[in-house]
Amino acid sequence: MGRLQKILIPFLGLVLAFWFYSMLKGKRVIVTGASTGIGEEMAYHLARMGSHILITARTETKLQKVNGKLSTHTCVFMADMAFAEHVVKEAQTSLGGLDMLILNHVGTSYFGYFDGDVGHIRKLLEINFLSYVAMTVSALPMLKESEGSIVVVSSMAGKVGFPFTVPYSATKFALDGFFSSLRQEFHIQNINVSITLCILGFIDTDRALHAAADVLLVPPAPRTECALEILKGGALRRRELYYRYGSTRLPLLLRDCAAELLDRLVRSRYRLDRIGTGQRRHPSAGN
Repeated sequence: MGRLQKILIPFLGLVLAFWFYSMLKGKRVIVTGASTGIGEEMAYHLARMGSHILITARTETKLQKVNGKLSTHTCVFMADMAFAEHVVKEAQTSLGGLDMLILNHVGTSYFGYFDGDVGHIRKLLEINFLSYVAMTVSALPMLKESEGSIVVVSSMAGKVGFPFTVPYSATKFALDGFFSSLRQEFHIQNINVSITLCILGFIDTDRALHAAADVLLVPPAPRTECALEILKGGALRRRELYYRYGSTRLPLLLRDCAAELLDRLVRSRYRLDRIGTGQRRHPSAGN
Protein backbone atom coordinates (compact mmCIF):
# COMPACT_ATOMS: atom_id res chain seq x y z
CA MET A 1 0.00 0.00 0.00
CA GLY A 2 2.85 2.36 0.87
CA ARG A 3 4.52 1.75 -2.49
CA LEU A 4 1.23 2.34 -4.28
CA GLN A 5 0.78 5.66 -2.47
CA LYS A 6 4.28 6.74 -3.48
CA ILE A 7 3.32 6.16 -7.10
CA LEU A 8 -0.26 7.45 -7.07
CA ILE A 9 0.25 10.70 -5.17
CA PRO A 10 2.95 12.12 -7.53
CA PHE A 11 0.96 10.88 -10.52
CA LEU A 12 -2.19 12.59 -9.24
CA GLY A 13 -0.18 15.76 -8.70
CA LEU A 14 1.02 15.66 -12.31
CA VAL A 15 -2.52 15.09 -13.59
CA LEU A 16 -3.86 18.03 -11.57
CA ALA A 17 -0.99 20.26 -12.68
CA PHE A 18 -1.58 19.37 -16.33
CA TRP A 19 -5.31 20.01 -15.94
CA PHE A 20 -4.73 23.39 -14.31
CA TYR A 21 -2.17 24.48 -16.91
CA SER A 22 -4.52 23.43 -19.70
CA MET A 23 -7.26 25.66 -18.22
CA LEU A 24 -5.13 28.77 -18.75
CA LYS A 25 -3.34 27.79 -21.95
CA GLY A 26 -4.26 30.21 -24.71
CA LYS A 27 -6.27 32.47 -22.39
CA ARG A 28 -6.03 36.22 -22.94
CA VAL A 29 -5.13 37.90 -19.66
CA ILE A 30 -4.42 41.40 -18.38
CA VAL A 31 -2.27 41.56 -15.23
CA THR A 32 -1.96 45.00 -13.62
CA GLY A 33 0.85 45.89 -11.24
CA ALA A 34 3.12 43.34 -12.92
CA SER A 35 6.49 45.06 -12.56
CA THR A 36 7.27 43.59 -9.12
CA GLY A 37 6.07 41.21 -6.43
CA ILE A 38 2.98 39.07 -6.87
CA GLY A 39 2.02 40.59 -10.23
CA GLU A 40 5.46 39.84 -11.67
CA GLU A 41 5.23 36.23 -10.48
CA MET A 42 1.76 35.85 -12.00
CA ALA A 43 3.12 37.07 -15.34
CA TYR A 44 5.86 34.44 -15.29
CA HIS A 45 3.41 31.66 -14.34
CA LEU A 46 0.99 32.66 -17.10
CA ALA A 47 3.75 32.79 -19.71
CA ARG A 48 4.85 29.26 -18.77
CA MET A 49 1.23 28.10 -19.03
CA GLY A 50 0.95 29.43 -22.56
CA SER A 51 -1.42 32.31 -21.81
CA HIS A 52 -1.41 35.46 -23.93
CA ILE A 53 -0.78 38.30 -21.53
CA LEU A 54 -0.72 42.05 -21.37
CA ILE A 55 1.10 43.40 -18.34
CA THR A 56 0.82 46.90 -16.92
CA ALA A 57 2.48 48.94 -14.21
CA ARG A 58 3.20 52.55 -13.35
CA THR A 59 7.01 52.15 -13.46
CA GLU A 60 8.09 51.66 -17.05
CA THR A 61 11.72 50.69 -16.41
CA LYS A 62 10.77 47.87 -14.04
CA LEU A 63 8.01 46.72 -16.36
CA GLN A 64 10.39 46.58 -19.32
CA LYS A 65 12.72 44.40 -17.26
CA VAL A 66 9.89 41.92 -16.62
CA ASN A 67 8.83 42.13 -20.26
CA GLY A 68 12.36 41.18 -21.30
CA LYS A 69 12.06 37.87 -19.44
CA LEU A 70 8.84 36.93 -21.22
CA SER A 71 8.29 35.63 -24.73
CA THR A 72 7.50 38.59 -26.96
CA HIS A 73 4.55 36.82 -28.53
CA THR A 74 2.78 36.55 -25.15
CA CYS A 75 3.34 40.02 -23.76
CA VAL A 76 2.84 43.68 -24.52
CA PHE A 77 3.26 46.37 -21.91
CA MET A 78 1.58 49.61 -20.98
CA ALA A 79 3.37 51.86 -18.52
CA ASP A 80 0.50 54.21 -17.65
CA MET A 81 -2.35 52.91 -15.48
CA ALA A 82 -4.24 56.21 -15.70
CA PHE A 83 -5.96 55.27 -18.95
CA ALA A 84 -8.10 52.21 -18.31
CA GLU A 85 -9.88 52.43 -21.64
CA HIS A 86 -6.58 52.64 -23.49
CA VAL A 87 -5.22 49.54 -21.73
CA VAL A 88 -8.34 47.53 -22.52
CA LYS A 89 -8.30 48.74 -26.13
CA GLU A 90 -4.71 47.52 -26.36
CA ALA A 91 -5.89 44.09 -25.18
CA GLN A 92 -8.50 44.07 -27.93
CA THR A 93 -5.89 45.02 -30.54
CA SER A 94 -3.01 42.82 -29.33
CA LEU A 95 -4.83 39.83 -27.88
CA GLY A 96 -8.06 39.88 -29.87
CA GLY A 97 -10.22 39.93 -26.76
CA LEU A 98 -10.02 39.15 -23.05
CA ASP A 99 -10.69 36.10 -20.89
CA MET A 100 -9.33 37.21 -17.52
CA LEU A 101 -8.72 40.58 -15.89
CA ILE A 102 -6.37 40.43 -12.89
CA LEU A 103 -6.44 43.66 -10.87
CA ASN A 104 -3.34 43.72 -8.69
CA HIS A 105 -1.76 47.21 -8.76
CA VAL A 106 -1.52 49.24 -5.57
CA GLY A 107 -0.48 52.77 -4.66
CA THR A 108 2.20 53.77 -2.19
CA SER A 109 1.02 54.39 1.36
CA TYR A 110 2.65 54.49 4.79
CA PHE A 111 2.98 52.01 7.64
CA GLY A 112 2.33 53.83 10.90
CA TYR A 113 -0.28 55.70 12.92
CA PHE A 114 -2.89 57.57 10.85
CA ASP A 115 -1.60 61.10 10.26
CA GLY A 116 -4.93 62.73 9.40
CA ASP A 117 -3.99 63.32 5.76
CA VAL A 118 -7.34 63.17 3.94
CA GLY A 119 -5.69 64.08 0.64
CA HIS A 120 -3.55 60.96 0.83
CA ILE A 121 -6.62 58.78 1.30
CA ARG A 122 -8.29 60.45 -1.67
CA LYS A 123 -5.25 59.81 -3.87
CA LEU A 124 -4.96 56.20 -2.69
CA LEU A 125 -8.64 55.59 -3.45
CA GLU A 126 -8.00 56.75 -7.02
CA ILE A 127 -5.29 54.11 -7.48
CA ASN A 128 -6.41 51.22 -5.28
CA PHE A 129 -10.15 51.45 -5.89
CA LEU A 130 -11.44 53.79 -8.61
CA SER A 131 -8.93 52.60 -11.22
CA TYR A 132 -10.10 49.01 -10.52
CA VAL A 133 -13.67 50.13 -11.17
CA ALA A 134 -12.69 51.98 -14.35
CA MET A 135 -10.71 49.01 -15.66
CA THR A 136 -13.61 46.65 -14.94
CA VAL A 137 -16.13 48.88 -16.71
CA SER A 138 -13.88 49.14 -19.76
CA ALA A 139 -13.15 45.41 -19.90
CA LEU A 140 -16.67 44.17 -19.19
CA PRO A 141 -17.92 44.02 -22.81
CA MET A 142 -15.06 41.69 -23.77
CA LEU A 143 -15.42 39.63 -20.58
CA LYS A 144 -19.15 39.19 -21.21
CA GLU A 145 -18.41 37.99 -24.72
CA SER A 146 -15.84 35.44 -23.53
CA GLU A 147 -17.72 34.61 -20.29
CA GLY A 148 -14.48 35.39 -18.56
CA SER A 149 -13.22 36.18 -15.08
CA ILE A 150 -12.30 39.16 -12.92
CA VAL A 151 -9.66 38.53 -10.25
CA VAL A 152 -9.32 41.20 -7.56
CA VAL A 153 -6.20 41.01 -5.39
CA SER A 154 -7.11 42.30 -1.94
CA SER A 155 -5.96 41.78 1.63
CA MET A 156 -6.94 40.78 5.13
CA ALA A 157 -6.86 44.53 5.73
CA GLY A 158 -10.00 44.68 3.58
CA LYS A 159 -11.86 42.31 5.89
CA VAL A 160 -10.57 43.32 9.34
CA GLY A 161 -9.49 46.71 10.64
CA PHE A 162 -5.70 46.46 10.94
CA PRO A 163 -3.72 49.17 12.75
CA PHE A 164 -1.04 51.21 10.98
CA THR A 165 -2.63 50.79 7.52
CA VAL A 166 -5.70 53.03 7.82
CA PRO A 167 -5.67 54.58 4.29
CA TYR A 168 -4.73 51.28 2.64
CA SER A 169 -7.33 49.33 4.61
CA ALA A 170 -10.07 51.78 3.60
CA THR A 171 -9.36 51.17 -0.09
CA LYS A 172 -9.42 47.39 0.33
CA PHE A 173 -12.77 47.50 2.17
CA ALA A 174 -14.09 49.53 -0.77
CA LEU A 175 -13.01 46.79 -3.18
CA ASP A 176 -14.86 44.16 -1.17
CA GLY A 177 -18.06 46.20 -1.15
CA PHE A 178 -18.00 47.07 -4.84
CA PHE A 179 -17.08 43.67 -6.26
CA SER A 180 -19.27 41.67 -3.87
CA SER A 181 -22.26 43.83 -4.86
CA LEU A 182 -21.34 43.60 -8.54
CA ARG A 183 -21.22 39.81 -8.27
CA GLN A 184 -24.80 39.84 -6.97
CA GLU A 185 -25.95 41.95 -9.91
CA PHE A 186 -24.19 39.66 -12.39
CA HIS A 187 -26.12 36.74 -10.92
CA ILE A 188 -29.45 38.56 -11.12
CA GLN A 189 -28.79 39.57 -14.75
CA ASN A 190 -27.46 36.11 -15.73
CA ILE A 191 -24.08 37.58 -16.69
CA ASN A 192 -21.60 34.71 -16.77
CA VAL A 193 -18.53 36.63 -15.60
CA SER A 194 -16.97 35.34 -12.38
CA ILE A 195 -15.46 37.57 -9.70
CA THR A 196 -12.76 36.15 -7.44
CA LEU A 197 -11.75 38.27 -4.44
CA CYS A 198 -8.30 37.28 -3.17
CA ILE A 199 -7.72 37.82 0.56
CA LEU A 200 -3.98 37.82 1.21
CA GLY A 201 -1.97 37.89 4.38
CA PHE A 202 1.67 38.95 4.82
CA ILE A 203 3.52 38.07 1.59
CA ASP A 204 7.29 38.23 1.07
CA THR A 205 7.31 40.96 -1.56
CA ASP A 206 10.33 43.25 -1.31
CA ARG A 207 8.28 46.30 -0.38
CA ALA A 208 6.18 44.52 2.23
CA LEU A 209 9.29 43.08 3.85
CA HIS A 210 10.93 46.49 3.90
CA ALA A 211 7.87 48.04 5.51
CA ALA A 212 6.85 45.48 8.10
CA ALA A 213 9.26 42.54 8.44
CA ASP A 214 10.74 43.87 11.68
CA VAL A 215 7.32 44.84 13.08
CA LEU A 216 5.12 41.83 12.35
CA LEU A 217 5.57 38.71 14.43
CA VAL A 218 4.19 36.40 11.74
CA PRO A 219 6.40 34.95 8.97
CA PRO A 220 5.65 36.02 5.38
CA ALA A 221 4.27 33.59 2.80
CA PRO A 222 6.14 33.09 -0.51
CA ARG A 223 5.00 35.33 -3.36
CA THR A 224 5.60 32.69 -6.04
CA GLU A 225 3.22 30.25 -4.37
CA CYS A 226 0.77 33.07 -3.64
CA ALA A 227 0.72 34.09 -7.32
CA LEU A 228 0.00 30.51 -8.36
CA GLU A 229 -2.85 30.22 -5.86
CA ILE A 230 -4.40 33.43 -7.20
CA LEU A 231 -4.31 32.04 -10.72
CA LYS A 232 -5.87 28.79 -9.55
CA GLY A 233 -8.64 30.69 -7.80
CA GLY A 234 -9.37 32.71 -10.94
CA ALA A 235 -9.26 29.69 -13.26
CA LEU A 236 -11.63 27.75 -10.99
CA ARG A 237 -13.91 30.81 -10.75
CA ARG A 238 -13.88 30.75 -6.97
CA ARG A 239 -15.86 33.38 -5.07
CA GLU A 240 -13.06 34.13 -2.60
CA LEU A 241 -9.50 32.91 -2.19
CA TYR A 242 -7.72 33.01 1.17
CA TYR A 243 -3.93 32.78 1.26
CA ARG A 244 -2.61 31.43 3.44
CA TYR A 245 -5.82 29.86 4.65
CA GLY A 246 -4.82 29.35 8.28
CA SER A 247 -3.72 32.95 8.79
CA THR A 248 -6.55 34.58 6.83
CA ARG A 249 -9.80 32.59 6.69
CA LEU A 250 -9.69 31.01 10.14
CA PRO A 251 -9.31 34.29 12.09
CA LEU A 252 -12.34 35.68 10.26
CA LEU A 253 -14.50 33.04 11.92
CA LEU A 254 -14.09 35.11 15.09
CA ARG A 255 -15.23 38.36 13.48
CA ASP A 256 -18.94 38.01 14.23
CA CYS A 257 -18.90 35.89 17.36
CA ALA A 258 -15.84 37.26 19.18
CA ALA A 259 -14.87 40.59 17.61
CA GLU A 260 -12.94 41.90 20.61
CA LEU A 261 -10.93 38.69 20.80
CA LEU A 262 -10.07 39.04 17.12
CA ASP A 263 -8.99 42.65 17.71
CA ARG A 264 -6.65 41.51 20.48
CA LEU A 265 -5.23 38.79 18.27
CA VAL A 266 -4.60 41.30 15.51
CA ARG A 267 -2.79 43.69 17.87
CA SER A 268 -0.70 40.83 19.24
CA ARG A 269 0.86 40.36 15.77
CA TYR A 270 2.89 43.57 16.09
CA ARG A 271 6.01 44.63 17.92
CA LEU A 272 4.47 47.89 19.07
CA ASP A 273 7.77 49.18 20.46
CA ARG A 274 9.13 49.21 16.90
CA ILE A 275 6.36 51.31 15.37
CA GLY A 276 7.71 54.62 16.63
CA THR A 277 6.55 57.94 15.29
CA GLY A 278 8.12 57.69 11.83
CA GLN A 279 6.23 56.38 8.83
CA ARG A 280 7.66 54.19 6.13
CA ARG A 281 6.18 54.39 2.66
CA HIS A 282 5.15 51.10 1.13
CA PRO A 283 2.38 49.60 -1.01
CA SER A 284 1.16 47.18 1.64
CA ALA A 285 2.07 44.48 4.12
CA GLY A 286 0.28 41.90 2.00
CA ASN A 287 -0.92 43.38 -1.23
